Amino acid sequence: MPQNEYIEESIKKHGRQLNYFERKRKKEARSVHESSAKAQKLHGLKAKLYNKARHVQKIEMKKTIKMHSEKSNKHAVVDNNKTAVPTYLLDRENQSRAKVLSNMIKQKRKEKAGKWDVPLPKVKGMDEAEVFKVLKSGKRKSKFNS
Repeated sequence: MPQNEYIEESIKKHGRQLNYFERKRKKEARSVHESSAKAQKLHGLKAKLYNKARHVQKIEMKKTIKMHSEKSNKHAVVDNNKTAVPTYLLDRENQSRAKVLSNMIKQKRKEKAGKWDVPLPKVKGMDEAEVFKVLKSGKRKSKFNS
């Protein structure tokens, strides 16, 4: 096992503190005020760089919010042809999901949003003897698999 994963191991064994999520939520709520105060105090080139970074973060956040709202976005379908509609369908509006983007573009946006980041599993190394050993196959294990 790698030596630098002692924190994850401890969390697996013992769990987190009971108030962990509440403290995390409060810390995130306070961070907005702290970043605002920092933005007001900075001067010169540092202020420009900091504000540019904040601007990029805000744009990214707006894009993610817009992307997730597009899923549930409904719009009324406009019917040009005037055909008779049964009475039981009159109360319904002909709505369809707003499928603005193709699936490939949606997938790319989801990856950019970073909401579905999944850590890659650790790959276990295999020794040469195990990889290149001769396998016997068949019902009686008499024939060799080459």
